[in-house]
Amino acid sequence: MDISKDLQKHIGNKLTEIRIKNKQTQHDIEFITGIDSGEVSKYEQGKRNLTIKTLAKFALALNVHPKDLFGFEFDIQKYKAENE
Repeated sequence: MDISKDLQKHIGNKLTEIRIKNKQTQHDIEFITGIDSGEVSKYEQGKRNLTIKTLAKFALALNVHPKDLFGFEFDIQKYKAENE
């Protein structure tokens, strides 16, 4: 298991969830952030790693606090066992 990849997927799912809840399209996010809609899609699918700068852009575009992008359940314990 790769904790980084799993976190990317969870954050991507959260980006999608909030965007849809806000009735925004990927093109709306592109317009606000300057991030190409194809790249927005990759972030939402967990295929791209978010930098702090990109995370901030998404939070502003989605009108949420950055911490809201981490509002999901995540079992960190299963990764600790692998590293021992």
